[in-house]
Amino acid sequence: MVVLATKCYVSGEARERALDGMTSLVANDVGELDVDADVGVRRDDFVSVTVEGADETVARNVLRERWGEVTDHFDDGEVYRGTLERWDDEGITLDAGRELRVPSSELGLGAGSPSQVRDRFGLVQHLPLRFVYREEGPNELADAERDRLYDWTRGTGRVNVNSATRGEVRATVNRAGHARDIVTVERLGLLEQSIVCKEGTDPPGLLSAIGGYLPAELKAVIP
Repeated sequence: MVVLATKCYVSGEARERALDGMTSLVANDVGELDVDADVGVRRDDFVSVTVEGADETVARNVLRERWGEVTDHFDDGEVYRGTLERWDDEGITLDAGRELRVPSSELGLGAGSPSQVRDRFGLVQHLPLRFVYREEGPNELADAERDRLYDWTRGTGRVNVNSATRGEVRATVNRAGHARDIVTVERLGLLEQSIVCKEGTDPPGLLSAIGGYLPAELKAVIP
């Protein structure tokens, strides 16, 4: 079994749709391999995938590379992935199977409190983030993660969303009449998406237009 670094934290019909979608995504990832894959959810909401078959080792590695893995063993200096759970004046808390802190001094995302950084870079709750684990000393946000977030602020603008699948977000943009105002909906996690705006589209305006359709947290990234 592989525990993926993405969560399914919605309930009811939304949960069923999310898991159906996750099953399809896993099938896309490992469908050409000789394995059977069964998608489930742990008590802590992390998605788990049980794979069995001749290519199960390869399949597990493919899923780890695609989604990141939640593990109970951490090596000093290695990069792992956790989900954004909380933030306060001192830093952020990531859930990587256990809660780990990244202090504000190790975010590397410029000036401001963690809340201000979160607003500037559009960090919605449960967003998967890469970090460097330190046995002694503070954990750090990974360089690759910092680069990704800075790239967001250099583009044409974004609206980041949680609690919705990629298909649900695309349908919402269409329903609000803004399909021509976006480039794509980029998948960040199972239930975390990033709507990439076209040149000339105002991210806060797009957020306002679709916010009433989505029971979710939305954050605009303004270039």
